[in-house]
Amino acid sequence: MDETRDAFLRRLLETPSPSGYETRGQRVWVDYVAEYADDVRTDAYGNAIAVYDGGGEDATEVAFTGHADELGFVVTAITDDGFLRVRPLGGVDKSVTEGTQVAVHTEDGTVNGVIGQTAIHLQDHGDGGEPADVTEQHVDVGAADGDHARDLVTVGDPATLAAGVHDLAGTRIAGRGIDNRAGSWVAAEGLRRAAERDADCRVYAVNTVQEELGTRGASMVAFDVDPDVVVVDVTHAADNPTYPSSHASEVELGAGPTVTRGGSSHAEVARAVQAAGDAEDVDVQVEAMSVTTGTDADTFFTERAGIPTVALGIPNRYMHTPAEVVDTDDMEDAADLLAAFAVREADRESFAVDV
Repeated sequence: MDETRDAFLRRLLETPSPSGYETRGQRVWVDYVAEYADDVRTDAYGNAIAVYDGGGEDATEVAFTGHADELGFVVTAITDDGFLRVRPLGGVDKSVTEGTQVAVHTEDGTVNGVIGQTAIHLQDHGDGGEPADVTEQHVDVGAADGDHARDLVTVGDPATLAAGVHDLAGTRIAGRGIDNRAGSWVAAEGLRRAAERDADCRVYAVNTVQEELGTRGASMVAFDVDPDVVVVDVTHAADNPTYPSSHASEVELGAGPTVTRGGSSHAEVARAVQAAGDAEDVDVQVEAMSVTTGTDADTFFTERAGIPTVALGIPNRYMHTPAEVVDTDDMEDAADLLAAFAVREADRESFAVDV
């Protein structure tokens, strides 16, 4: 990954963007993609849409979508002794939150805190060691009492885990919020690379909000644009010792992005993406899905009269933890794959299945 693309990815990863509070993260994304798009707009809730106008007024339209939000917390109460109670934003894993540092994002700046955990010396090991639910955990910001804490933090302030991005061996990185800054990066880069190749179609790059709260942003965007859609999100890599054998999968880190077959993924779009990979010599893994993908694809494909949609996955280890791991080569391949798809399908009139 070259220096400019790497800097963009790191800005995305370092900028807090919890579900429902995505403004700062969206600004990073918009500032980057505006350099390559013919138009960029945002809606009332902060969904961001960039447009490359190739091919004229009646051109084929495709959209590459990621989501801007990451898992986090929202402050629900401040106790009289100065501790914060929080509620999760999205599928926060209670087993990885206790004993971790957090950043509370207030109107006046960041307030550092920790989610308290009883020292191992004091734990009652007879209770099975089950962690408390996130709503029963507490955040310690170092306040002397409730009045002090209320001077620092307000109910409704969001928070994120305070974990940065770290380079691992080769082209692999670790960090929080890679779900789904990886997809946001790929969507933006897919548009840039399609524009660079003068794709003869209209390409939308989309960064939705509130995916982790139930793919809400995708519902909004689907009533604004009506293209054929490729949703880019992370997917589970199965090549590590913690992956459960009960969820059989062949997905590997570093073996290329995945194309999902089944469920919400449209058979013709999936076939076209695979064909683009074959033509461009981009490795593409195939992932089976029987019902839902757990991504914005599940919403896009049922909107309007049915939007032909496919889920493109970036293999990710340890999803929904502060230490997610991806291979940036998979992200580069995904962006190249999207650009190739746009170029190859510019004359496509319809992805409708032949019945």
